[in-house]
Amino acid sequence: MQKTTQRKKKKPSRIPLELVDELLEDYQKPEDLLGSDGLLKKLVGALVNRAMQAEMDTHLGYSSGAKPSEEQSNRRNGTSPKMLRSNHGDISINVPRDRESSFEPELVKKHQRHFDGFDDKILSMYARGMSTRDIRAHLEEIYGVEISPTLISTVTDAIVDELRVWQQRPLERIYAFVYVDALVVKIRDKGAVRNKSVHLVIGVDLDGQKTVLGMWLNETEGAKFRLAVPNELRQRGTEDILILCADGLTGMSDAVQAAFPKTIFQTCIVHLIRNSTRFVPWKERKELCADLKKIYTATNSTEAKKALDEFSERWDSRFPMISESWKRRWEEIIPFLEFSPEIRRAIYTTNAIEALNRQIRKVIKTKGHLPSDEAAKKLIFMALRNAEKTWGKPHHSWNQARLQLAIHFGERIS
Repeated sequence: MQKTTQRKKKKPSRIPLELVDELLEDYQKPEDLLGSDGLLKKLVGALVNRAMQAEMDTHLGYSSGAKPSEEQSNRRNGTSPKMLRSNHGDISINVPRDRESSFEPELVKKHQRHFDGFDDKILSMYARGMSTRDIRAHLEEIYGVEISPTLISTVTDAIVDELRVWQQRPLERIYAFVYVDALVVKIRDKGAVRNKSVHLVIGVDLDGQKTVLGMWLNETEGAKFRLAVPNELRQRGTEDILILCADGLTGMSDAVQAAFPKTIFQTCIVHLIRNSTRFVPWKERKELCADLKKIYTATNSTEAKKALDEFSERWDSRFPMISESWKRRWEEIIPFLEFSPEIRRAIYTTNAIEALNRQIRKVIKTKGHLPSDEAAKKLIFMALRNAEKTWGKPHHSWNQARLQLAIHFGERIS
């Protein structure tokens, strides 16, 4: 008979009852444990202090009270007082220091002022468009904790440093696709509410991974500002972009060609169709769209031009501005016709960034207008972080798409 072996379950570690009895020796009423000067508050402070001392032991390589080796220059250098906000009130702790100022505790981060995880809760609610008043009311209702407006501002302002690092981080050397679009945000500036453009850029690397490369805020949408966007991508390490997709951004094509001469610029076909049918009566729209489809589904640019001429002959008497708009941007329309269906699906529309813009608009529409440029960038950045969490792995067809890119672009992506 075969013996069956069972893995022994690890017993949960228990705090000795003698220690609990000692801690509760003077306990008489709940306030002694949970009050503003209760045991729990003091215990949390003591445990935090002891944990940070243990972190310092690991950092320096010797424990408190022990003698370090003679060749070791870095030593303990006292402590700095710090006040943490928590469910149990303000807790005073002592953060250990070292002579070289190289120690950064993990338990309580350098600029951390709260110890109950409320920082993440505050940021999460703020990123979803909740006002300071709503955040305060929600935390008080759910957790019974009264949070000051100053704390909320401090927590959300801390994101500015993270935003600065994110905007300056190094980028990939090459991107297969880059999508550019702008959304308009109302921002108070010099006593008046103005419309300002926030340019967002999404990149898809050679592994098919999608990420937001950055955002740029400007009051106007001039070509000079547009040139600054691709130039900054170059400064952050991007040497080549295979295909860049954008729509409705005057001067973007010239700006991209100036920074990345080999990049193929593709206008968004979906936007072009949407603009073409804006003033077409509903009863004629289906038939007109069917004729437009013959243009952008043609096998090559020659067949596409033939389909455009046929469309012009049929519809110019009713809607001459449609064929005119396609002819005017023809060189930016036809590049995707050179590629296989896998590549065409990826570049004939900027839907990837349009979907992102919709998520951002849901957040900022609750604000009416934002008090400053910094407030706008801070809120949009947190909305971007939330959006990126929902992005999954590359589509299963990416391998085929990459093979097609390798054939078309050759050693540029070798």
